[in-house]
Amino acid sequence: MKRSNKNTMDMTKGILWDKILIFALPLAASSILQQLFNSVDTAVVGKFASSQALAAVGSNSSLISLMINLFIGISLGSNVVIAHYIGQKAEKSIHAAVHTAVLVAVASGFFVMIGGQIIARPVLLLMGTPADVIDLAVLYLRIYLLGMPFIMLYDFGSSILRSTGDSRRPLYALIVAGIVNTILNLVLVIVFHLGVAGVGIATVISNIVSSGIVIGILLHEQEPIRLEWKKLAISSRELKKILVIGIPAGLQGMMFSIANVCIQSAINSFGSNAIAGSAAALNFEFFSYFMVNAFAQAAVTFTSQNYGAGQYKRCNKVFYVSMIFSLLFCGLLSAVFVLERDFFLHLYTNDAAVYAFAVQRITIATTLELLTSVYEISAGAMRGMGHSLVPAVITCIGSCVLRLIWISTVCRVYHDFRVLMIIYPISWVITGVVMMIAYHIVRNRTLGEKCQTKVVE
Repeated sequence: MKRSNKNTMDMTKGILWDKILIFALPLAASSILQQLFNSVDTAVVGKFASSQALAAVGSNSSLISLMINLFIGISLGSNVVIAHYIGQKAEKSIHAAVHTAVLVAVASGFFVMIGGQIIARPVLLLMGTPADVIDLAVLYLRIYLLGMPFIMLYDFGSSILRSTGDSRRPLYALIVAGIVNTILNLVLVIVFHLGVAGVGIATVISNIVSSGIVIGILLHEQEPIRLEWKKLAISSRELKKILVIGIPAGLQGMMFSIANVCIQSAINSFGSNAIAGSAAALNFEFFSYFMVNAFAQAAVTFTSQNYGAGQYKRCNKVFYVSMIFSLLFCGLLSAVFVLERDFFLHLYTNDAAVYAFAVQRITIATTLELLTSVYEISAGAMRGMGHSLVPAVITCIGSCVLRLIWISTVCRVYHDFRVLMIIYPISWVITGVVMMIAYHIVRNRTLGEKCQTKVVE
């Protein structure tokens, strides 16, 4: 296969731990930088606009995730499919999958952009967004959605590059876009006093930049992952494979986001100070979780390539190495945020009431964020073996249904912010235990059958 040795790696040979680190750490840095640059939105409006503006931006996070997670899951499906083909060295299939994925990205981006404009205000009202925040929240969301086609192009394009082991160039694209975002935030909010509209415009422009860089890379990449506009077409065979993996992952993300929307609605009942404080603390949960997500994506991609290449014993090693690294890196980063919470939270707000809510969230949720490693790595390994439905169902029940039951029962009896927050670690523990059991069952059945088939052949 004609692939550049400089930016890609052979995941089927050599020592695993260093390759997983080389792949996952830039991926974690990409996600952290993306969230860091996004959090500039909340920091700038919180410092230079108002607490209402901060709440308006923060109240949109779970809703935005709900609208895009289905398609992010589908992009994960393209990662798995292309990585399988790389392990099999099936160049024609790689080429077809790449062009199918890019066309799906464009179509889904416009779908979310248009649909989101229509439902923006009704959904935010349904979530119970306070009257002093609703107009600003709708304005920010509608501007943000204009950049959705470019967000999808970046996500799908990055998935294509990561399937080859290239997690560095998507990071470089984010660095450039993030610098643009930060500069525009400061100029539009501080100089032109545009408030939430300013940070929304800055975000759209930065998304255009990041997607433009990634697509530019694919246009000049070596075969078989080179993108050619004239060859864009949907391959029904590849689309089906992508959707079989991607739709369950996307639906899982959507259900997860639905639960978070319901939790956001419960947070809204405590007022704008709780919304702003929760939004500030949530940034640090994201940072810690991105360590978990990076190693989960490493588990997906490494398992996919090795599974495609018939390296079944190596798939087991990928799981354990990814799990250890995820627990370690997430735990260390979470400890930094919790121990130095006064410093970090004051970057977002100086309001004492907002700060009090932020402290409650960061000490309960961020402290135990590493528990998400158990179910995310297990789910990633199963998806790498082609099993996407089982982890999706488990996560939906553990992270969605359980949280909704908690909100509708316990939280109604004890209307306390800390009682609401404690459902996070409870759901992580339950989901993690069930997911780990499911992984071992799927692994023993799938890899055992493959190994027996290989022996017979």
